[in-house]
Amino acid sequence: MKLGIVGLPNVGKSTLFNSLTKAGAESANYPFCTINPNVGVVAVPDERLDVLTRMYDSASRVPAVIEFVDIAGLVKGASKGEGLGNQFLSHIREVDAIVHVVRCFEDGNIIHVEGSVDPARDIETIDLELIFADLEVIEKRMAKGIKGAANNKTLAKEVELLKKLKDLLESGKSARSYEPVDEEEAAMLDSMTLLTSKPVIYAANVSEDDLADDGANNPHVAAVRKIAAEEGSGVFVVCAQIEQELADLDEEEKKEYLSELGVEKSGLDKLITASYDLLGLMSFLTAGPKESRAWTIRKGTKAPQAAGKIHSDFERGFIRAEIVSYDNLVACGSFNAAKEKGLVRSEGKDYVIQDGDVVLFRFNV
Repeated sequence: MKLGIVGLPNVGKSTLFNSLTKAGAESANYPFCTINPNVGVVAVPDERLDVLTRMYDSASRVPAVIEFVDIAGLVKGASKGEGLGNQFLSHIREVDAIVHVVRCFEDGNIIHVEGSVDPARDIETIDLELIFADLEVIEKRMAKGIKGAANNKTLAKEVELLKKLKDLLESGKSARSYEPVDEEEAAMLDSMTLLTSKPVIYAANVSEDDLADDGANNPHVAAVRKIAAEEGSGVFVVCAQIEQELADLDEEEKKEYLSELGVEKSGLDKLITASYDLLGLMSFLTAGPKESRAWTIRKGTKAPQAAGKIHSDFERGFIRAEIVSYDNLVACGSFNAAKEKGLVRSEGKDYVIQDGDVVLFRFNV
């Protein structure tokens, strides 16, 4: 999973990126300190994997990972080359979802490029830049497609879709709000990699005082939640400054610090939960002496396709999947003990993998 972190300059974007990835992206109180998109890979915390690694005495523990791309602060006019311009918009096309950091704290010592804190205006500024960039792509694609549409049904259908998308974007709406009429149209839309078709998770960046109650009394957070609800986007409350402090602590110290603040989850945990929910993802597990590993798949994935995540041969030569739920496996203490109690199931090609399934694939190539 690849997430692009965007936002106006000085909203706490790079501070959040630094704390999430410890990748050391430069953070400073001026615009455009992120000159190149910084990339960091983060392991997805999963206590189930820790338990399985101990149970099997696995030589290695391999968690699922998320790749974060910190993209330079966008400003009004970015689609036309203002600030650092279009070079950074192209990086967003490569991600699975956008994490839009929105400033929801007041601090006279940190400059806001627009002069005041107003999440609705800030969100609109970024949205419009993405819309303008998408319109440019659509218009170029339409001009090219119209030439050959008369003798090509597929091209004609694509041109019709482009016209509908153009009207939608010009009305100020995102490509995410468009409902494809069939699978062919959905595939066409997907191939366009439009910026506004990416799912969005809003990170409402608050002060430490607003973190314990999850921003319940912060009107800026309320504004972000309203926008997220209207467009079906994800949202979570985070304090980038606290995340920065947490980044230097070990796991026990983190838990203790969060407990003192009256907070249950770190920003990273909240973001991972929001990402998995928004993108419809989950994890299944494999375990053995060599390694215990978490594999990220989309909900609804069938056993052969899940096997293909491990190796294409597993999918090609799929015979069956031997499955036990994580809870049953742990309760029994071993795979064989679970098998003796009839808790290991043999499933075929139509079985839909469930979150927390511990799987042994049988295949023959």
